[in-house]
Amino acid sequence: MRKVPFKSLSRSLHGPMYLFLCMLAGADIVLSTSTVPQALSIFWFHTGEISLDRCITQLFFIHSTFISESGILLVMAFDRYIAICYPLRYTTVLTNSLIGKIGVGIFLRSYGTIFPIIFLLKRLTFCKNNIIPHTYCEHIGLAKYACNSIRVNIWYGFSVLILTVVLDVVLIFGSYVLILHAIFRMPSQDARHKALNTCGSHVCIIILFYGPGIFTTLTQRFGRHIPPHIHILLANVCILAPPMLNPIIYGIKTKQIQEQMVHVLFTNHK
Repeated sequence: MRKVPFKSLSRSLHGPMYLFLCMLAGADIVLSTSTVPQALSIFWFHTGEISLDRCITQLFFIHSTFISESGILLVMAFDRYIAICYPLRYTTVLTNSLIGKIGVGIFLRSYGTIFPIIFLLKRLTFCKNNIIPHTYCEHIGLAKYACNSIRVNIWYGFSVLILTVVLDVVLIFGSYVLILHAIFRMPSQDARHKALNTCGSHVCIIILFYGPGIFTTLTQRFGRHIPPHIHILLANVCILAPPMLNPIIYGIKTKQIQEQMVHVLFTNHK
């Protein structure tokens, strides 16, 4: 059996989809780094104290990274749309230059929309109970302990949510409507199965990313009889589950990544 050279395997992972996966992995690392150390210090050492500046810094990175991941999932839907609907133009449309500009745009959008929250929180005077019943800081969860009016904070946070995450969900849904329409027009059943299989990993990650968040929002709005620790558990699932499961999902579903991992783990030790 002919062995595939290591360089050719590495080069096969330089396609647009894998560059978007690299962005997603980077966002997952930032999200985990922003939340896990503080949570572990609470559970292991009972060190629940955090300064206001550290709390604001933490929520800035959590919210901006969440918006970044949402934007990355949107461009990955666009990637699947081009790959299925216009396969012959895939490499000419999604060039490295365009992918770089998309990546810069995603992170500028996320950090630009969350940056004003720092000033909206710093203008507040906190004189109520200074105990936050959570393992990490969030915008409205912190603002509600202020003595000032937080109406601006509420409306700004709502506007950011609608113009980023909700808009991304709508555009992702629209992309998959067009993708499914193109798939079911394919004459061959094998071609339809292959096209659906290429979208499987992305759909799983979309459900994993948005599903717990939607469920948490619904339980906070309508589940008044649900104990507070259940809300906290669900919120932590929203933050920790995607970074943990995303590599597993794409590692199982993507043949090139499997071959690369097998080569790194086993071939180099022979």
